[in-house]
Amino acid sequence: MIEHSLGEFEELVLLMVAAHHDEAYGVLILENLEEKLGKKINISAIHVALKRMENKGFVKSRFGGITNERGGRRKKFYAITALGKRVLDNQYALRTSIYQQIPKISFS
Repeated sequence: MIEHSLGEFEELVLLMVAAHHDEAYGVLILENLEEKLGKKINISAIHVALKRMENKGFVKSRFGGITNERGGRRKKFYAITALGKRVLDNQYALRTSIYQQIPKISFS
């Protein structure tokens, strides 16, 4: 079985793509991650992660229509693929299994 790698930042971006199913785009992902993380993120980092994940087959993209609001440019929307969802599920299972190994420690 092929092992698919997913970095921490890619995982966060992929989670946002999945959360906004088929309506996710760069700026929306950026704004949501900045809100959740409480820190500034460079839009280029979002676009690089999306491109890398599209090359891996974790997301697919489509262009929206041309709008005057965007100066005639089209918005690029992303959706998670079945492979991307399986990779997220595997990451979740792995993190959960490791977390459950933490002994019950009282810090009070």
